Amino acid sequence: MATLGVFLLWVVLSLWCFATIEGRKACPQPDNKGPQVPCFFIFGDSLVDNGNNNDILTLARADYSPYGVDFPQGATGRFTNGRTFVDILAQLLGFPNYIPPYARARGRALLQGANFASGASGIRDETGNNLGDHMSMNQQVETFARYLQQMRKYLKGEANNTLSKCIYYSGLGSNDYLNNYFMRDYYSTGSQYTPRAYAASLIQDYTKQLTELYNLGARKIIVTGVGQIGCIPYQLARLDGNNGSRCNEEINSAISLFNSGLKGLVNRFNKGQLPGSRFVYLDSFESSQDLVLNARTYGFEVADEGCCGVGKNNGQITCLPLQTPCDDRRKYVFWDAFHPTETANILLAKKAYTSKSKSYAYPINIQQLAML
Repeated sequence: MATLGVFLLWVVLSLWCFATIEGRKACPQPDNKGPQVPCFFIFGDSLVDNGNNNDILTLARADYSPYGVDFPQGATGRFTNGRTFVDILAQLLGFPNYIPPYARARGRALLQGANFASGASGIRDETGNNLGDHMSMNQQVETFARYLQQMRKYLKGEANNTLSKCIYYSGLGSNDYLNNYFMRDYYSTGSQYTPRAYAASLIQDYTKQLTELYNLGARKIIVTGVGQIGCIPYQLARLDGNNGSRCNEEINSAISLFNSGLKGLVNRFNKGQLPGSRFVYLDSFESSQDLVLNARTYGFEVADEGCCGVGKNNGQITCLPLQTPCDDRRKYVFWDAFHPTETANILLAKKAYTSKSKSYAYPINIQQLAML
């Protein structure tokens, strides 16, 4: 029955992909060769979490309606109305199924990869504690190491070769600012570090975590910068409107220091610090800024408030259980106070996959990374 269910889901998705304009834009073209890489592993926060927080005690969860209102399986724990960035990326890479949450991967399904991302998580272990339980990046890497022990039972002597061909995605850092550094009533980092020193500390910790992934067999690694979170509905709702800026530039300025350090780290890794590896840096700040500034060019009508939320900019309180969202999600850049809509995720993923501009994917795009 499970096999029949997967087949029927594949049929429905295939019909949608080729019978609608949105489907043809979002889905990869038929590829008789199958996936472009043997497996895909995902590390990160709520931007790419697809259900790992469902069974833990936390406020950072999305396993309730209207989350998933446009997803075939409904509310699965994805923090958006439909597919996440990595769901779409998996399709573009030719995977027939979405990459599952790590806890639900069983048997030979282990071989296509797993998603270890956890909402509210960060590079620092304490990040996100204000929201409850979660898996920090250190815990995600530790869990991945245990997961590999199961994979190796199937791969046997081919394990190292296979793992070196897989793609690894890591998107962290947003919560280290939103749910740590700039939450000064709860955390002390804002008084302990200058913005530059904090960014340097994050890069130092992240270097160790990414190096551990390398030691576990990762060679093709995507890392994302932090997006323009000073301009998300949550922050816009908290501006007094008298400073002449439409965004929280203090946060954006601090994030830029981290992003600059991360791009420098990618350069060092690619120049031999981790021999045989290839890192790609996705400039989420640039791509998210482009999406907002040129919203109408991309078909959006609303770029400063969430489709679902409460209060000013629909950003004072994020999307509540059973709340009625906006009617046409395709017109909104943001789904809730923090996260993009599926339509925005489609545009961002396609840009990262095929962009010829190094402003978005550096030094190569994801399609080129897969071909290495």
